[in-house]
Amino acid sequence: MKRLACWILAAGAVLVMGSCAGKAIREEPVIPGLPSPVPPQVPDTVYRETGVASWYGRDFQGRTTASGEIFDMNGVSAAHRTLPLGTVLSVTNLDNFKSIKVRINDRGPFVKGRVLELSLGAAKELGFASQGTTRVKIESLEPVKDPAVYTVQAAAFAEEENAKTLKARLQRKYETVYIITHESNVGKFYRVRVGAYASEEKAERIAGKLTLDGLEPVVVRKD
Repeated sequence: MKRLACWILAAGAVLVMGSCAGKAIREEPVIPGLPSPVPPQVPDTVYRETGVASWYGRDFQGRTTASGEIFDMNGVSAAHRTLPLGTVLSVTNLDNFKSIKVRINDRGPFVKGRVLELSLGAAKELGFASQGTTRVKIESLEPVKDPAVYTVQAAAFAEEENAKTLKARLQRKYETVYIITHESNVGKFYRVRVGAYASEEKAERIAGKLTLDGLEPVVVRKD
């Protein structure tokens, strides 16, 4: 009986080990040259964030937003760096507790340390247009579907030559560095961006490295 019991225990251990071995996870290698990585599947979650919001107006009035809509400074809209375009947010001004609903239709703010950029009309409704910035709490009204691909904006320049100089310098360290142009009512800007990453965490690590180079990078969703 003792031999039989030992044999059953040993057989069970082999089955358990075989079952565990069948669940081993192998990371797929990254293949150089692909335009964008395939984002991982991430469960939908409600997005919440607290930080500094600013507003923008006349310099971009009538210009095309990232969503393709025309920017109306007197309307109620917002720009966010990473949330999907079309996301509806509840935004609360933590200085006076006024609250509004806005839809994301643009990208920004591109100033490090700010989490949201509102149209002038939205800033007026929240009561901070005269002061320029305020602390806000934002929350998506529905769960945010995310996977996404992210890039890192290293810097922006009014002079194209300065953007090309930085691009050449960064190409010594990073495989993918590119320049995109953006026009405003005060002129054209040249944005230097690095990479395409399947997670915001990976993009943030690259941003941290760029900070060590004396830059002030921000992570942006790659639409």
